[in-house]
Amino acid sequence: MVLLAIDTATPTTTVAVADDTTVLATGSQVDGRRHAEILAPMIADVLGRASVRPSDLDRIVVGVGPGPFTGLRVGLATALALGDALDRPVLGVVTLDVIAEQSTGPVPVESAGPLVVATDARRKEVFWAVYEQGRRVVGPSVDPPGLVADRHPHQRIAGEGAQTYASVFEAAGCTVVEPAFPSAAVLATLTLRRLTQGIGFEPVEPLYLRRPDVSPPTPRKPVTPP
Repeated sequence: MVLLAIDTATPTTTVAVADDTTVLATGSQVDGRRHAEILAPMIADVLGRASVRPSDLDRIVVGVGPGPFTGLRVGLATALALGDALDRPVLGVVTLDVIAEQSTGPVPVESAGPLVVATDARRKEVFWAVYEQGRRVVGPSVDPPGLVADRHPHQRIAGEGAQTYASVFEAAGCTVVEPAFPSAAVLATLTLRRLTQGIGFEPVEPLYLRRPDVSPPTPRKPVTPP
């Protein structure tokens, strides 16, 4: 099986190609304003370095967020367009799950204790979830970092949101750990494991958790009496 993995739910655009045994090629770039410009060339580059043609792909997996509106939809739209063009299934994975996998991977999950993952949701909030023994047990949700810290003090916490609001979490006794951003290589290996274990996937729909920052304009109000 050959799998293309994509995630644009954070400021990082990340892409990987993997088969059943190894990650063949990967690429990542942090630039929260240029997902649309970066993604297509990165996919072409990663496929080229992996010596994989688009027609060789068996599945596509994409991070469904939560994440800010603009960046998140770039990855989802691209994955769905590729899946449609190639007639390949597209799978969805919560981006926070990928960061949790990266953080807990080298540690025996049975002894690691709870892990909080928090990414930057802007508006002085974080997208977050809690993991125990490698499984998500709370969330995903969106809240101010102070509220998350109060609810889950003295825990390990990973993600860009943890680093952005490190002083808030550390005041609650939390330990900020790596990584800050998801890796498509980990997304690919996590997906292959879930396929082997028969674990289900998320709908390939954006997980926003709140209304977008930009709203459609409302009709203009008359300025003269009727």
